[in-house]
Amino acid sequence: MNTVMNRLYADYVMPSRLPLYEDFIRAAGNAGYAQISVRQYVHALREQDPRRQQKVIVHRHDIDTDLRTARKLFEIEKEYGIKASYYFRLSTLDFALMNEIEEYGSEASYHYEELATFAKKHDIKDPAVIHARLGDIRDDFARNFDLIEDRLGRKLTTVASHGDFANRRLELSNTEILKDRALRERCGIECETYDRSLLDNIDMYISDRPFPQYYRPLSPFDALGQYARICFLTHPRQWETNWIENTRDNLFRLYEGVTW
Repeated sequence: MNTVMNRLYADYVMPSRLPLYEDFIRAAGNAGYAQISVRQYVHALREQDPRRQQKVIVHRHDIDTDLRTARKLFEIEKEYGIKASYYFRLSTLDFALMNEIEEYGSEASYHYEELATFAKKHDIKDPAVIHARLGDIRDDFARNFDLIEDRLGRKLTTVASHGDFANRRLELSNTEILKDRALRERCGIECETYDRSLLDNIDMYISDRPFPQYYRPLSPFDALGQYARICFLTHPRQWETNWIENTRDNLFRLYEGVTW
């Protein structure tokens, strides 16, 4: 019962937490942290840029749902002159917003999930069958990746795996897709956000969580001063309620759970 009530509160009642996000940006700036996108940090690592050793917040937003709140996050960041990465699913692609993000100097790229999508579409529940079909799944990824680049008119260099309930049931991450080096080279992907080459250069990786936890493993405010290189992963849904989007997503998730 508590779980249901917590979910209802988080999805429909919770006051906006966007002022808290603004407070964190301000606190990080006052503490001397550079605040940059995943793409900027990857380039800093590759080029031996001094920022790779300085105090830095790498901002990553996964746009699972709720473009309205995604834009609000972007507007806050513009006010403070910081940069971030926004990863859009096929279901949340908004090329007008993505171009605005890129023109500002932040990053708009792909939050991919072809492995989970393929499993649900073809009613596959056996991980061994998924491994046998990875060639087809990678073809789907490449096709979608190319379509996004073509529509956006820009090169995508980093991507982020989405986590779906199907991945948890299969015990297979969407990152399996990009274990193929030839696919990465063909698409020009420099980094997947769960690559060890990136994570090994992060001192603390923090993700937002639904009410009542809010953050894992600790509050980003508490991390300031304790850790030099912080990656902060956020999702619009955790910062402001959107009744229409949350209801649509909840119903679709229920439908998929019943039919797969």
